[in-house]
Amino acid sequence: MAKVTIRDVRKAFEAVEVIHGVSIDIADGEFVVLVGPSGCGKSTLLRMIAGLESVTGGQVAIGDKVVNNLAPAERDIAMVFQNYALYPHKTVAQNMAFALKLRRTDPREIEERVGRAADILGLKPYLQRYPRQLSGGQRQRVAMGRAIVRNPQVFLFDEPLSNLDAKLRVQMRTEIKELHQRLKTTTVYVTHDQVEAMTMADKIVVMQDGRVEQVGAPLELFDRPANLFVAGFIGSPSMNILTGTVAGGDKPAVSLEGVTLPVAGRHAVSDGQPVLFGIRPEHLELASDGFPAQISVVEPTGSETMVFLRAGESKLVALFRERHDFKPGDTIHLRPRPDRVHLFHAQTAQRI
Repeated sequence: MAKVTIRDVRKAFEAVEVIHGVSIDIADGEFVVLVGPSGCGKSTLLRMIAGLESVTGGQVAIGDKVVNNLAPAERDIAMVFQNYALYPHKTVAQNMAFALKLRRTDPREIEERVGRAADILGLKPYLQRYPRQLSGGQRQRVAMGRAIVRNPQVFLFDEPLSNLDAKLRVQMRTEIKELHQRLKTTTVYVTHDQVEAMTMADKIVVMQDGRVEQVGAPLELFDRPANLFVAGFIGSPSMNILTGTVAGGDKPAVSLEGVTLPVAGRHAVSDGQPVLFGIRPEHLELASDGFPAQISVVEPTGSETMVFLRAGESKLVALFRERHDFKPGDTIHLRPRPDRVHLFHAQTAQRI
């Protein structure tokens, strides 16, 4: 196991720079998720850690060794890809053992390592099967087993669950988290799915356009997003954003449909200052003194009900744990919980 240190890393393809001075510290044994929309640079950054892409500027270190100029085989990492990358003509056991055979590892040690990984991943009954005889989830386990037998310092996962169906994704992300808790190997995991990031990570790195927007624990990012981008990206469904102005001295409020909505706490704002007022769907409550909103769509899931609404020119989403007999066209009154309101600067979109 080893820490991973990324210092002012840049990547350019000819004249186009795609990673702009990224710095991240990943502690020994930590599970870090790089998350962001497609094209944000997270997979490129992972490939630079792996040595599959060259580093244009800055440093990547694994442990105390700078690895910028080391080949992938010399970095003591193991990578699990989105597409499994299994040899179709080899059995499960042969796929898992292949890298060790290339290293001329003792056959008895190979058998022991493959057996141990198969036990951890529940693959013992499938060791003599070929990839075509396995389900998608089983193939992904084989890919993980191939990484485990190498006993690397760092695991790198590049969107490993993207090809699986919804139910299997939930199962596999639990298995990957349990695997990390058992092996305690430093892990860097790339995904565009913020639910995966929230449920699996010790630390999340949110990226946009080749830059880091915020780094922190999952609940830290959820409760205190640094800016409007993080606020909208972390959390499902996304945070509602309304436009408002500060009223009442240092107590910001937003006026919507003639109702003034208070904000708890003190903020560095001035009277009349325009602000962006954020509230998560689950923090909107039914209240007779709230602002009116007309229901557009109701989406019941059983455990909760998601309601899409329109309040004046604003579109909102509310999430209720309890059941209500809502119908499209109904008007309800909503009030945000004052202690759950987020304020952002109207021009810079940074948290106030």
